[in-house]
Amino acid sequence: MTSTDLKNTRRAPADFKWPGLTHPAGEPIRLNRGDFVAVDRDREATYDAIYRPQALYNVATHGLRANNDAFLLQEVATNLPIHRQDTGPTDFHMHLPPGGFQFVLVTSGMFTFDYDGKIHYVGPGAVIMQSAIVHRQLFYTWSGLPTDKNLKTPQTAVPDALSMGYSGKFLEAFITEPATFPNPTVVAADRIVEADTSRTAWAHPVHDRPIDACFWYQDPLALNALYRPLVEDLPGGPVKSPSPIFVRDLEIESPSGHLAVGHIIATDPTGQSLLPKSSTGRASVADLAKGEVAVYRVIRGTAAFKDRVGKLLELSAGDTVTAGGQAIELVAMGENTQVLRMGLLKGIDNLRKWTPTQRDEIDGLAGQIITAQELRPLRTDGPPVGYLYE
Repeated sequence: MTSTDLKNTRRAPADFKWPGLTHPAGEPIRLNRGDFVAVDRDREATYDAIYRPQALYNVATHGLRANNDAFLLQEVATNLPIHRQDTGPTDFHMHLPPGGFQFVLVTSGMFTFDYDGKIHYVGPGAVIMQSAIVHRQLFYTWSGLPTDKNLKTPQTAVPDALSMGYSGKFLEAFITEPATFPNPTVVAADRIVEADTSRTAWAHPVHDRPIDACFWYQDPLALNALYRPLVEDLPGGPVKSPSPIFVRDLEIESPSGHLAVGHIIATDPTGQSLLPKSSTGRASVADLAKGEVAVYRVIRGTAAFKDRVGKLLELSAGDTVTAGGQAIELVAMGENTQVLRMGLLKGIDNLRKWTPTQRDEIDGLAGQIITAQELRPLRTDGPPVGYLYE
């Protein structure tokens, strides 16, 4: 997109008949509130280059299907350098899932993301929650290891020099599957002019977002992101562990539009203090019980759960368990363990899926979705003025 293109677009914003496109009109989304337990094992995982050869996707498929296709959690593992002759960095695009929900937790390497024309340099432990923001991926670290070895490099939610040097990986979550909702390209990679396009602040009307939903970034070393001790028993009783258990609140409940909560439950390595800890406060046991459905992903280490009849379920790094209601309880953790817990809230039941016709129509509009544009003097200068910031 050239400077002339941008100026012309600002003079004549796109004029579409949006009713029927701004709100999904398909089937209701229904969380599975039964006592189901679905396990996705790392040893059975498949990694697929769904969109581009640079990234491999490992979907927690059993959990997705058992939960009525309401929530998808996947690992994204970079596999090749981002700059290739056949395909380079991503286009400017946006995701429009029901309720506008994309969650990212970086677990290795370093990334450069561009959200609404603003650059974010992020590493292990960084959390991003965004809702229909125009964005692209500019850079990530790549170790140069063969694919099989690259996929086995350790992951972490705590920043350290070693983990930053690995190939970039992150955990990503959406309400419903990306293939079922619009993912329109706004500016194709070969039309991006770095001097202008990447400084553009975007606005568009195609989105059905809940109240309070917004862009959210949590630095892993921010004050509110520090780990606090878990000093009370969980509803199922005490959690056995060789060392104290700490909890980090990802603070995504409000930014998600009150659709999800997120925490990392973790322990230190033996004889070390790896987790950045708060000297005040303690973890809320009530927060760790929120959710009509709970999704646990073991980032590193080991964890054990029990179901209602007392059956033990042991998980290790890369394993995911999705459970309805209070079907399972965390009962044990090993040393140097980090577990992502996401609780899905009942507000998800108020959402609807996009119909295939709506999805295809919005994807077909591509860059025409943009209805207003402004250029910042510098990419890092001035407040973002995109749709969610008004």
